[in-house]
Amino acid sequence: MANIREIQTRINSVKDTMKITNAMYMISSSKMKQAKKKLSDTEPYFYGLQGEISRILRHVPDIEHPYFDLREKIPAEKRKIGSIVITADKGLAGAYNHNIIKLEEELLSGPGEHKLFVVGELGRHYFAKHKVEIDTNFQYTVQKPTMHRARNISSVILDQFEMGQLDEVYMIYTRMENSVQSDAEKVRLLPLERASFNKMIMPLNMYREEIELYPSAKSVMDSIIPNYITGMVYGCLVEAYASEHNARMMAMKAATDSAESIIKDLSTLYNRARQAAITQEITEVCSGANAQKRKK
Repeated sequence: MANIREIQTRINSVKDTMKITNAMYMISSSKMKQAKKKLSDTEPYFYGLQGEISRILRHVPDIEHPYFDLREKIPAEKRKIGSIVITADKGLAGAYNHNIIKLEEELLSGPGEHKLFVVGELGRHYFAKHKVEIDTNFQYTVQKPTMHRARNISSVILDQFEMGQLDEVYMIYTRMENSVQSDAEKVRLLPLERASFNKMIMPLNMYREEIELYPSAKSVMDSIIPNYITGMVYGCLVEAYASEHNARMMAMKAATDSAESIIKDLSTLYNRARQAAITQEITEVCSGANAQKRKK
């Protein structure tokens, strides 16, 4: 059995660790709530953009636009596939980063010429270590996602898609289902699918059948779609940020609970060792007293 001093030192060490994990839990909880509020504040605008695209497609079904071009003539093995992978800047978030990396590796194993854009330091370090080519100019942190950053990301992707440097673009991120479940997802940003606009996500309580497009339907689409793509990127950034902190909350909660359990076990061990030491001292005192009596 370890001595009392060693046990006490370990108890103090675990208590210090528990303070850190509990503080990280509180910080992640606050950041997650802020992220969810930011997303809910901007969602109506981008749902409105989706509704307008759906409305234009309904009134002008034969419209041709580059962002809806599926480029079906390009064979699968020659298609240029870009993927925006959103990981965390650091660990201590359970399986959060592992699930994202695993999903991206599944995409990389498929046919095509892949181009990787990584948001988050941990993902960049992982793919660089495994000799996967990534866009070195595309370096963004996942902390505090902003609309400005989303516009920068979407502009790079849209430019490369228009110039034919990319034929497909995917977002690999984590979507938070609820407070206890988050799923890694793959969402296609480009090219857009007409079928996805057949049903509006957010109903708008206003008469929407009369429509006037100036100077043309294509010009209106040229203006709306980049903003819509920016909204999708921003939504994924915020959703991933919230999911990261939710995963970190769960990991820190588990670590805190584990620390409490360890402290409970160590306290029991400490009390036993202390009682054994006291018993031994009493036994030694009694033995000494008895020895003195026998001498008399």
